[in-house]
Amino acid sequence: MALPFMTAEEAARLVKDGDVVGMGGFTPAGAPKDVPTAIANMAEALHAEGKPFKIGIYTGASTGDSCDGALARAHAISFRTPYQSNKDLRTELNNQQAHYYDMHLSELAQNLRYGFLPRPTVAIIEACQVTENGEIVPTAGVGIAPTIARMADRIIVELNAAMPETMRGMHDIYEPADPPVRREIPVYTPSDRIGTDCIKVNPKKIVAVVRTNRPNEVGKFTPIDEVTAKIGANVASFLEKELLEGRIPSSFLPIQSGVGNVANAVLGELGENKHIPPFEMYTEVIQDSVIGLMKEGRIKFASGCSLTIGADKLQDIIDHMDFFRDKIVLRPQEISNNPEVARRMGLITINTALEADIYGNINSTHVCGTKMMNGIGGSGDFTRNAYISIYTTPSTAKGGAISSIVPMVSHVDHSEHSVKVLITEHGIADLRGKSPVQRAQEIINNCVDPAYRPMMQEYLSKTKLAHTQHNLGLAFAMHEEFLKSGDMRNTKF
Repeated sequence: MALPFMTAEEAARLVKDGDVVGMGGFTPAGAPKDVPTAIANMAEALHAEGKPFKIGIYTGASTGDSCDGALARAHAISFRTPYQSNKDLRTELNNQQAHYYDMHLSELAQNLRYGFLPRPTVAIIEACQVTENGEIVPTAGVGIAPTIARMADRIIVELNAAMPETMRGMHDIYEPADPPVRREIPVYTPSDRIGTDCIKVNPKKIVAVVRTNRPNEVGKFTPIDEVTAKIGANVASFLEKELLEGRIPSSFLPIQSGVGNVANAVLGELGENKHIPPFEMYTEVIQDSVIGLMKEGRIKFASGCSLTIGADKLQDIIDHMDFFRDKIVLRPQEISNNPEVARRMGLITINTALEADIYGNINSTHVCGTKMMNGIGGSGDFTRNAYISIYTTPSTAKGGAISSIVPMVSHVDHSEHSVKVLITEHGIADLRGKSPVQRAQEIINNCVDPAYRPMMQEYLSKTKLAHTQHNLGLAFAMHEEFLKSGDMRNTKF
């Protein structure tokens, strides 16, 4: 059958009020752009006529502004899950103008199949190739695309000319069986390929193909500064010591790294440390620093869910596809983030904390315990199942007005039982095999900014002797002071 080519505006009209829409891609990499914007414009026009229009949205992770941002500004979202990072959408969520439920990224596709969540009725997928017999080749991100394409009644494909058909062969599309017949996922090394190079669907479900020519909306990483460089150097130093003392195999282990400027800097420092052998990655997001280190031979292979990289790095891959195609594989997120694979493969996981406390609990999501920042993402998938789980954070924020380490986190995403190492620009806190009071002193002495260390010790001095020492009347005094004066340094215990 011939492919149903049409404009983005025509395709948007195939989406109705109350539909549940699944978006392909993972981060802005591979996220659809033209059709979501057209849906947002249609929603605004309908609202101006006094007509309702809202849709539920599933994504792989965050998307670009032309998707999450446009739809949020149009007040066209009834609910949204999982991870997001758009400021306008964040405003909608925190004002309860759209419902948001945060969840581990590895769980979304299977929860849809299990029927735990409303079934997606429409799938919108960016592709570099689509065929008349129903083969869809994703672009720079996979996310939940295989599951939503199979479950949805209607599939809209954005055929993006900015992404060449030569990307075919970089993807490994695999959906596990559901219980009670599920077996292990047969990925034993990061480079194992177990699926197909495209998403295969019933071609009758493809109701629209929209030609586009849009680059990914991945922003540039902030240049490495003194703080992020020190954090990266501390991570590399810690892993070098673990390697030399035999707690990491001499061949090393695969690395998982979270997304963001700190994570990008950490990978750069690992690549530069010649005591650490060339390594592989089994991660969710492949970032800028990976591409340069791969060309230098420091990273041998990278398995991920998306190429969340700047335009220059993506063009480098496109220009040298023969070099990169057998060194990078992009998988669905329930495979890239799968806890069973992470535990079995022995991943060293490195993620970023929004806030940590003196006992090693981590807050990844909520500012002062109430306002959603982005979401938990895949950090929990990896942390609980790591060979060694590391969290990094600059010790302060907003010019020192906020201490990233507090007596008690205002929201818990990862408990002290899963967090093994905490690292800031000031040092390393190895929490393995330590009691709560020992962890507290380790973190205060090595990770807390010097300006806040006396404050933390004063807090401890005002707690009663117990296994985990807390003064419940003072535990959130630093948060309360920030909300009152804008500066935690004014806190008086």
